[in-house]
Amino acid sequence: MTEHVQPDSLITLNYRVASTEGEEWISTFGFSPAVIQLGCGELAPPFEACLVGQAVGARCDVVLDAAQAFGPRQAELIRRVKRASLPASAAIEINARAELNAPSGQTLSGIIREIDNDSVLIDFNHPFAGKSIRFEAEIIGVL
Repeated sequence: MTEHVQPDSLITLNYRVASTEGEEWISTFGFSPAVIQLGCGELAPPFEACLVGQAVGARCDVVLDAAQAFGPRQAELIRRVKRASLPASAAIEINARAELNAPSGQTLSGIIREIDNDSVLIDFNHPFAGKSIRFEAEIIGVL
């Protein structure tokens, strides 16, 4: 009997996440396969949904538009922040990751887009937000 991926399966797979223009962001093809527990947040839910029901040995290749993947870019998630509010150890340079603690205690992570003497412009959108994404996977095993 062929095993199929279930919503809570532990699976071994190779996968690739790329833009629809061909820019590859993540790939395990040609390297060690990934072992992923579905339902635990290791993969984005739209990617997991593509895997459920697939048999061992199957390959899937789907394109998710921005709404299906990581949603649209949101202008309100791009904020100017005083440099003094960043941790002293923070690397303040363009495209560096910045982490801030919100008043709620939640840690917010973003990318520094602009720097001036007093502040930095940080983009808190997911890096893939607003982009159509190609997700390719090869199911190696269901554990």
